[in-house]
Amino acid sequence: MKTLGIHSFVWTGGTTQQELEGAMEKSHRLGYGLIEFPRLDPSKFDVAWLAQRLRDYNLKVVVTMGLPADSDISSEDLDSVKRGEAALNDAVAVTRDLGGEKLGGIIFSAHNKYRSMPTKKGWDNSVAAMARVAEKAKASGVSMNLEIVNRFESNLLNTTAQGLAYIEATGSDNVFLHLDTFHMNIEENNPAAAIKLAGKKLGYFHVGENYRGYLGTGTIDFPAIFDALVAIGYDDYVTFESFSTKVVDEDLSITCGIWRDTWVDNVEVARLAKVFIESRYDEALRKAEIGRTA
Repeated sequence: MKTLGIHSFVWTGGTTQQELEGAMEKSHRLGYGLIEFPRLDPSKFDVAWLAQRLRDYNLKVVVTMGLPADSDISSEDLDSVKRGEAALNDAVAVTRDLGGEKLGGIIFSAHNKYRSMPTKKGWDNSVAAMARVAEKAKASGVSMNLEIVNRFESNLLNTTAQGLAYIEATGSDNVFLHLDTFHMNIEENNPAAAIKLAGKKLGYFHVGENYRGYLGTGTIDFPAIFDALVAIGYDDYVTFESFSTKVVDEDLSITCGIWRDTWVDNVEVARLAKVFIESRYDEALRKAEIGRTA
């Protein structure tokens, strides 16, 4: 694990300068080395200011997003595809200007519950648009990371195997997988095996409990998760993600089905998450070392 991060929605659902400053300050104070921001609208904040404050707090940054329904690159409507491709290129530019190296999230389709099956034409449109964006992003030093999400948040990529097939179809070496324990817990019959299948194509990793709350209090088999990360030699960003109606904005609450408070004290949930992730990761490293020397 290169750096341990935290999603800004643990701290705030807003993007005012004051809210962004508070999210960075709390992340830094608790010892996190990275903060993940959802797609940021440059018209609502000063990009240069945020980039400088990230440097001041010595925080790395990842930007994630979900495409809106009218800008879906997996649509059969070419105007929607064009709008989605433009949105992705804009997000790449913001990520670059903030000093980030990864754009992740649901960047291959719209972030919503679909009412129809994916189509071959939609798949082809998405793959072609992603290949074009990935090429431009590579020139900016930004990788594209496909968040494999559950069936209620996309109809296109729900499993690691689907994500790998999509990456192969792009023909790009700048497209990777963004896996998330919450989503894998729903869609993968064996999340640890899915991580091993991803292997070197795993570019970004989210840790979250099955109900979005305190780590270790739900049903996810975290020892197996961290054993798998160590087994594939994953040495990149790991980020804690947790949503509660106490913080998350209304639109995302509706899209992600966050209908209740999964916690009320964000400092406590973040503090405990850092201890939990670091201890489980260290335990997995020790187990792997014992296995090599036994």
